[in-house]
Amino acid sequence: MPELSFASYPDLREQLLSKQTTCEAVTAAYLARIQSKKHLNAFITVFAEKALVRAKELDAKLASGKTIGKLFGLPIAIKDVIAIKDERLTCGSKILSNFTSVYDATVITRLVAEDAIILGKTNMDEFAMGSSNENSFFGAVKNPLDETRVPGGSSGGSAVAVAADCAMVSLGTDTGGSVRQPASFCGVVGVKPTYGRVSRYGLVAFASSFDQIGVFAKNAGDAALVLQVIAGEDKCDSTSSDKPVGDYAAASIDLSNLRVGVPKEFFTDALAPDIAAAVNTKLEFLKSRGATLVPVSLPHSEHALAVYYILAPAEASANLARFDGARYGYRAADVKDLTDMYVRSRSEGFGAEVKRRIMLGTYVLSSGYYDAYYRKAQQVRRLVREDYLKAFEQVDVIAGPTSPIAPFKLGEKVDDPLAMYLADIYTVPINLAGVPAISVPAGVDKQGLPVGLQLIGNLFDESRLFAVAKILEQSEMK
Repeated sequence: MPELSFASYPDLREQLLSKQTTCEAVTAAYLARIQSKKHLNAFITVFAEKALVRAKELDAKLASGKTIGKLFGLPIAIKDVIAIKDERLTCGSKILSNFTSVYDATVITRLVAEDAIILGKTNMDEFAMGSSNENSFFGAVKNPLDETRVPGGSSGGSAVAVAADCAMVSLGTDTGGSVRQPASFCGVVGVKPTYGRVSRYGLVAFASSFDQIGVFAKNAGDAALVLQVIAGEDKCDSTSSDKPVGDYAAASIDLSNLRVGVPKEFFTDALAPDIAAAVNTKLEFLKSRGATLVPVSLPHSEHALAVYYILAPAEASANLARFDGARYGYRAADVKDLTDMYVRSRSEGFGAEVKRRIMLGTYVLSSGYYDAYYRKAQQVRRLVREDYLKAFEQVDVIAGPTSPIAPFKLGEKVDDPLAMYLADIYTVPINLAGVPAISVPAGVDKQGLPVGLQLIGNLFDESRLFAVAKILEQSEMK
């Protein structure tokens, strides 16, 4: 089979429409790559037969002269926390390892309506809890750039699928950085939209006031196109926004009018020096093209991680209460009574990190601790959000590193949860504030490992983020 590779989706689309290749050939090539890179463990389920049938149907649609969708023939992978009808929905957990979804998530309906081809479901940290993709019941995912290292998490499988060219685009979810951090670790683009920009209907909830579905791609243009398709109001999700969706794919900007905020809180001793150097090089590139770099302060950033690890586990403890072995999912055998079934099903079905967060969340919500922890954390969350909104009165975008560290070795931080949590110090505040952000490749560190630069935008200002990201990609080409 000839090796098929495409620079971008527009490149693929042009070849499909000019009959230089077919959806079937493209899909077969991606499925072959998934098989050849199986050792990376990026996929939990591969839809080989269904994807090829779908590809043939799309080829027939093109041949018949019917109008084709915006994502015609696009090979895409989906994080296994998003529902696809009649397919497994495991969330990377033993407790749902054999559960089959009975409906499609809204984002799936929208992708299929625009003629995308879904290749399979990707591996992830269990219930999206983790920063390394080592917490999956189905095993750790390996970083294709260095297979001894983690790909980041929790959407590690989706990041690897794109980085290893096993899918052109993939969907992940971002609760505290779970799209942007693996994008940084794998050298790809990862976007987390504004909270409410994309419907969460059909997304298994971790922390409902934080979760957003995001997009991985090799370039900002492809990510923009897919986000444009999946974004928008959904009557099935009361938290989805009715604000109009912009033409993200066509976004452009005059850098001479751009004010880029550089927060001092993002450039501290916690940041590896060569990551800081790579990010600063990109900032200087923007400055050389006419942008103005403006120092800004986000004073409550130092509290963001503590606030997140109170609020997110609290929401998780409530959301995961439904997984009790009674209605669906894993059920312990040879139980004594109903209470024993609940306790053993959850004890055996959940992994260590999930149990840790459920216990932490239950504790902060318990009588006598609610005011001291949960209520106080909610108040500080408001202050973090106000920091960002005040900063956006002075600047158009905020820029800084995506992660303070490079991808670390598999197993290196497994026994030290606090060290693992610190990998998210630059991504978590964005979820607390609900604003959009995108991680774009910013070169490599001294070890040759990828560095990500994070661009943060004002509420519903994804278009500007994509426009700046496209300009930064031009600097990568030089």
